[in-house]
Amino acid sequence: MELAADGGEAIGRLGGEPFDLVISDLKMPGVGGLELLAHVRQHLPGLPLIVITAHGTVDSAVEALKLGAFDYITKPFDLMELRAAVEKALRVERASRRSLQEDPANKGRFDLIGVTPSMQRVYSLVEKVADSPTTVLLVGESGTGKELVARALHSHSSRRDAPFVSVNCGAIPENLFESELFGYEKGAFTGAVTSKPGRFELADGGTLLLDEVGELPRDMQVKLLRALQERKVERVGGIRATAVDVRVIAATNVDLAAAVTAGRFRDDLYYRLNVIQIRLPPLRERREDIPLLVSHFLTRFNERLGKHVVGVDAEGMAALMAWGWPGNIRELENVIERGVLLSDAEILGVDALPGLEGSAGGAPRAADPDGVGLKELVRVHTAKLERALILRSLEQEGGNVTRAARRLEISRKSLQLKMKEYGLREEPE
Repeated sequence: MELAADGGEAIGRLGGEPFDLVISDLKMPGVGGLELLAHVRQHLPGLPLIVITAHGTVDSAVEALKLGAFDYITKPFDLMELRAAVEKALRVERASRRSLQEDPANKGRFDLIGVTPSMQRVYSLVEKVADSPTTVLLVGESGTGKELVARALHSHSSRRDAPFVSVNCGAIPENLFESELFGYEKGAFTGAVTSKPGRFELADGGTLLLDEVGELPRDMQVKLLRALQERKVERVGGIRATAVDVRVIAATNVDLAAAVTAGRFRDDLYYRLNVIQIRLPPLRERREDIPLLVSHFLTRFNERLGKHVVGVDAEGMAALMAWGWPGNIRELENVIERGVLLSDAEILGVDALPGLEGSAGGAPRAADPDGVGLKELVRVHTAKLERALILRSLEQEGGNVTRAARRLEISRKSLQLKMKEYGLREEPE
């Protein structure tokens, strides 16, 4: 707790280290309580301020409430009354801070986790093309979150209330592709005892995700191209075409351009699908996001499994940061789920994170592909993450260092030193 003789001195103190609460008299020499309140509302939004006032100035106290004061107490006041007001203000402030920390904007966007530049580019493209009918091609390795991006494109479009239908082209037997995509009429083939709509019809008015589109057989590629061009589908055994209004999103973990060159994929279909391309980076290219993903998965699996794991120790996090992640985010998710399920401790150590040694791909844990040592690798990635979080906080607070420090829960001086260290701004004299 710190004391200030008047409002002017209080403003000076508030420009230094962050505070949880301000208690101010309403009438003070120089800068009064209302002026102090105005300063807090402008420069430290979210910081609760309790006004102390005499009986004769209750109207002014009410005005202070309208201007944003948390509460007011009249003189002479009972200490229990003041304590109750302080405890209530702190509870509300902490709840507000937790809400801010849990806001997806601090971890990512569109239900995706990540703050690295590569993920910011993904968010930017999703925002620009979500509410358009344009076909989108999602490319990236398995486990990078392509379906999540597809769902984000759908849920942030005007089609959000219509169906989102996903079909895995790599999981359908070749002889069933046409009937799965376009449907069939009764009697079209042996076993067709009733008519059935295909995925295009089911997605009418909404979005159709063609996952692993690179697995489509050549003859189906021709029929898919025709459906995309004509916006009509014809059921197997049918005699008429049905018009459909479907936004198509395709996803693949193979290089379709190389498949075109090799003759495995039609170039005209490739160009039809590749109108807007969004690349999902592999986890090894966005290691700074690993702590955020770990926190997200810990919360999820604690709730699902009834556990109380609160974090990962330094050695465990170092191992997670240094691993090659051939299975990307899906592999990380599985590692954390097994760790939460099998561990009896509140903090996961490296011995509680199974699978890092034996995962497919043989990626080294103690060093990266360039041979950098583990400690140096962790230091570099930690610095990158810290710099990215500082930049994001400054951006969200409009460049205001004091508010950014509060958001990061560090002192203003510490933030200034970090900014100087990372070349973001010179430390003021």
